[in-house]
Amino acid sequence: MIQIPIIGAFLEAAGMILEKKVLRNKRINYKNYTVYEFLAIVLVMIPILFFTWKIGSGAFSTKNILIFSFVILVSVIANLLIFFSLKRENVTEFESVWVAQPLFTIILAFILFQSERKISLAIFAFVASIALLISHIEKHHLKFDKYIIAAILGSFLFSVELIASNLILKYYNPFTFYFIRSFFIFLITFAMFRPSGNELKNKSLLTTILIIGLIWALYRAIIYYGYQTLGVIFTTTIFILSPVLIFLFAIIFLKEKPTKKQVLSTLIITLCVIASLIFGK
Repeated sequence: MIQIPIIGAFLEAAGMILEKKVLRNKRINYKNYTVYEFLAIVLVMIPILFFTWKIGSGAFSTKNILIFSFVILVSVIANLLIFFSLKRENVTEFESVWVAQPLFTIILAFILFQSERKISLAIFAFVASIALLISHIEKHHLKFDKYIIAAILGSFLFSVELIASNLILKYYNPFTFYFIRSFFIFLITFAMFRPSGNELKNKSLLTTILIIGLIWALYRAIIYYGYQTLGVIFTTTIFILSPVLIFLFAIIFLKEKPTKKQVLSTLIITLCVIASLIFGK
């Protein structure tokens, strides 16, 4: 069963690299890309729904509808922040911040779910946060521009969304949950930005966005499955492999050159999360 989250980590790394390649295109802005990506997710998931559609009756209670509405709203903001950051930042720089997203999730799970409370996890998260801070210090000054701040806020909001999602996942099949979430994000962002769609006349770009949509559909279904069967912290810890893979893929495929601080920061954070898995049981 542990192999499934590992596959998910590879999917996340691949999805991030492909997204960066698309967002490098000067003809597409991050707002329009948000609309196109969620349209792609909705389209590629339609055939899957014939085999996976499931909604329990408890999903329709007022409380759970409000939780799902909160998840959608937070997801819209988080995605816009992340795409805004990715449009400008190198993947290796972005990865140093994105790697904090699993740590935010672990901290929130520790605070909100009694079954997940382990002091060792909080200690490792604190050490990793200090490592993240140090990685952005240059000549005794903090180097936090608006793109890094957007990435931090987006990472935190994704964690909030995932924790909120965990409260209602039991009423849905993972694919059903992600489809509904993505469908409403598409509707909201389309209403906000109303892109012309001219960028999608490029068949190569269109194909890439559809592939990214499929990757994220599989990735999120794996996360939700892991939360339901393995627990939030265990699943999140396994997914720490993703930022490490993003870091390596950016060097190999995008020819980016990380700084020594970025390398050290990623190593420390990764070791902290691995340690949380070993000592946090």
